[in-house]
Amino acid sequence: MLPLMASHFNVSSTQINWVLAASTLTLALSLIPWAVYSETVGRRRVMLISLFLLPFVGLMLLASESLIGLALSRAAMGASLAGFAAVAVGYMAEEFSPKALALAVGTYVSANSLGGIVGRIYGGMITQYFNWQVAVLGMAAFSLFGAILVMRLLPTQRHFKPQPGMFFHHNRGVIRHLKDPKLRYAMLLGGVNFALFVNLYSVTAFRLVEPPYELPVGIASMIFLCYLAGTISARLSGLWRKRYSVVSGIVVGTLISATGMFVAYIDWLAALIGGLLLIGFGAFFVHSLAYGFVSQNAIQAKATATALYLVHYYVGGSLGGFLLIYCWQQGGWEAVIIGGSVLYVIMLLLCRALRSYEQRPSKLKEALES
Repeated sequence: MLPLMASHFNVSSTQINWVLAASTLTLALSLIPWAVYSETVGRRRVMLISLFLLPFVGLMLLASESLIGLALSRAAMGASLAGFAAVAVGYMAEEFSPKALALAVGTYVSANSLGGIVGRIYGGMITQYFNWQVAVLGMAAFSLFGAILVMRLLPTQRHFKPQPGMFFHHNRGVIRHLKDPKLRYAMLLGGVNFALFVNLYSVTAFRLVEPPYELPVGIASMIFLCYLAGTISARLSGLWRKRYSVVSGIVVGTLISATGMFVAYIDWLAALIGGLLLIGFGAFFVHSLAYGFVSQNAIQAKATATALYLVHYYVGGSLGGFLLIYCWQQGGWEAVIIGGSVLYVIMLLLCRALRSYEQRPSKLKEALES
């Protein structure tokens, strides 16, 4: 939808990136407050509040008549969505056994990738044949249906223990997590990984509507079917984590994703799609492993720890767009490869730093059993 919106508001690709950046930035900034609030009222209540806010905030987009208004509405949407994102894995960590947690997180990340596929393809197709307002209205209705479904099906928490206290009292957990080097490195990995993944796809969307491809937006949006590779890899990450080193898995995912970026450079549509499949596979593999690593290695305030991971994740996605889309504007895919390569090298350096703090699976199992 971004290319059509850029045309509708008569702005550049860098300017229209604010529509994406506004929601991811406010989502990132709202994660910690929601997580802290959940320490008092429970994860389930926060998830439901968040989900029921979404359809109403989504309708605000329909009243937007300028890029600024659209960006502000998207910012409100990001703040609303943050509630669910902040505590979902914390809910799992409290309610599921350590053995089941790896599979649950992998399934959750897979569902995220499926949601990304459906939302982007639906948005692109509806916008092409109708307009983006119709697409927004349909998503608001779907969001309301989803909220009602979760309210009816999500079990009440059995292991949650309220921790009443002032906001700043709970925020001491944030400082404690940031001082833990293994958590800090895993969070930074998540941020750089998402900066690359989401913005390589965004740049590709602009690439496909320009020569030599010149595809209609609805057809170009089909590239997000490549997220299916991430759906598969997120599930596989749970199996990897049971048998091998998490950091080794992150390195493997990083190298797969980086390979995809270079394959996508080939000026052939099949190669471009193959590159996107590799990027999606590697990125979701990394995300699932890093996300689960943070949740399992946080000693206390797990919801706050996972929320802090997502702060890094979404800030990375927001800022990465300004880097990679700027590279695209200045030098095409060649410049994108240069900027992307720098970020992939940073990821590998973070993996090297994290490795010295990693617990091997056998030692972790002994610690959990004791």
